[in-house]
Amino acid sequence: MKNVVLLGCTGSIGQSTLKVAADLNGQMRLVGLAARSSVDALERQAREWKPKAVAIYDEKHCATLKDRLPAGVKCHAGLDGLVELATMPEADIVLVAIVGTAGLQPALAAIRAGKTLAIASKEILVMAGEIVMREARKHGVKVLPVDSEHSAIFQCLEGRHPDDVRRLLLTASGGPFRKKTKAELAHVTAADALRHPTWNMGNKITIDSSTLFNKGLEMIEARWLFGLGMDRVDVVVHPQSIVHSMVEFLDGSVLAQLSVPDMRYPIQYAITHPRRQPNTIPFTDFTKLPPLTFETPDAEKFPALRLAREAGTTGGTMPAVMNAANEIAVPAFMNGKIRFPQIWETVGKVMSRHQTVHARTLEPIIEADRWAREEAAKLC
Repeated sequence: MKNVVLLGCTGSIGQSTLKVAADLNGQMRLVGLAARSSVDALERQAREWKPKAVAIYDEKHCATLKDRLPAGVKCHAGLDGLVELATMPEADIVLVAIVGTAGLQPALAAIRAGKTLAIASKEILVMAGEIVMREARKHGVKVLPVDSEHSAIFQCLEGRHPDDVRRLLLTASGGPFRKKTKAELAHVTAADALRHPTWNMGNKITIDSSTLFNKGLEMIEARWLFGLGMDRVDVVVHPQSIVHSMVEFLDGSVLAQLSVPDMRYPIQYAITHPRRQPNTIPFTDFTKLPPLTFETPDAEKFPALRLAREAGTTGGTMPAVMNAANEIAVPAFMNGKIRFPQIWETVGKVMSRHQTVHARTLEPIIEADRWAREEAAKLC
């Protein structure tokens, strides 16, 4: 039995995690559930899963939620509430699936409390990868990836010596605009960008997939998760999303992890690691798969990859600045304030104005995040 705290229980990753919990009947217990503001959904989940405690990030909903919870379920609120859940004595694993920066402090709190950390939120390692991994080593805590790409690499690297690795190959679907010209990208709409060809995700992540910023964030995340330089992390476009990522070794051999695209696979493996358990997901039938193709990403058409490599190579506060500027530019595009190419143009301008600080603590990172959001808002 694994006791799990799920931060971000009402989003797409959270809902997939609940399906995994149902599959792992009797082997996974949800002891804590947290949502940003969805009172109705959190109440339903609390009644179904009977956790010991819940938390709602938006504090103004706390009183309403508390009145509607089953007897015996504690209710916490705000950032302190997330930290309270992340450090629950009963928890074995804390799965952070909160989009944005709100998961950073709870993740560090979980590590310092000796909990296994499962990460589905890219921002945690993008903003503070050096600090997070240093704390994990200090406290002897495992950091397990939940992203399908990083889970694939993690599985391919198990039992291998890191010095034998030539490079990591993150696969990208290419998003909905893979075949559009650079000129055509200036006229795409938010509705166009939200039509992802493979995955069903939240709006922010789906827009990031259309710009390839999601892959840029994953490059930085992989750099810290696996302890390799940015020069050893590459991206290849694979529209079918069957090969979830690959590891190329010094002798030229390549290991890949394959399955039909379903987030329940990496979520379950993070929960059951190092063992595997049966589930209700259909097995991959290779005789029915389409041809698997691979392409080099168009760096001119999608500058997000170049910006991410620059941010990851520079290090310090620069990745936090890149991430924060993107978090402002994406909703600005969705609300019709800027055009699609202005997402990466905004991010590039904010990065060019930033004086990098090589931070050993969270304070400079949080300050850089705040500054970048203000700068990006002015540009948008």
